[in-house]
Amino acid sequence: MKIIKHSHALLELVLDSGTVLIDPGMYQEKLPDFENVIAVCLTHVHDDHSFLPHIQTILKSNPEAVIFGPPEVATKLAGLPVTLAYHGDHYELGGFVLDFYGYLHQEIHRSIDLVENLGVMVNSKLYYPGDSYTIPDSPVQVLACPTSAPWLKISDVMDFVAAIKPKQAFPTHNGLLNQNGHALQNARVREVTEKFGGEFVYLEPGQVLEI
Repeated sequence: MKIIKHSHALLELVLDSGTVLIDPGMYQEKLPDFENVIAVCLTHVHDDHSFLPHIQTILKSNPEAVIFGPPEVATKLAGLPVTLAYHGDHYELGGFVLDFYGYLHQEIHRSIDLVENLGVMVNSKLYYPGDSYTIPDSPVQVLACPTSAPWLKISDVMDFVAAIKPKQAFPTHNGLLNQNGHALQNARVREVTEKFGGEFVYLEPGQVLEI
């Protein structure tokens, strides 16, 4: 499976049988011409993860693609066909196996209501938690690790990586960082990943990791 990292939280997962997209958000200013998209996984309603114009564009070129998301995403995308996903759900389609984990977004501030959030495990290998520190109930080969957000504290990220102990980790949800910020956050994720015998990989937008 090829993992292509795009801007911020957008991931493109490619097999010979097709493509799965995760979280096409507004910080991906120019959307690639995605073809043969089997599914689009939307972890939650925030526009940096589920940007309606991008989803409409993807569906225009890939009308058979299945959209997965929690109920709040279905409400946001009213009029589009959304398959509801919940913690513990398991789907198989086009060579991909999708397992969903979690319930809620991490707290930004006590005055801001929490929204629904689903992490997704793909083919029992790649795990992306969305905006949460939800830990799946199976081993993680590759962790797509958030490294920047209004809700994120690096000590929490380090504890999250330590709990999962992935064989590989790469940073994502990092569209708000400059190069100094990348260097600072990546160093901490690398430190914990390597402490438990894993490998840290930094991917620029458009770069590929094959697993």
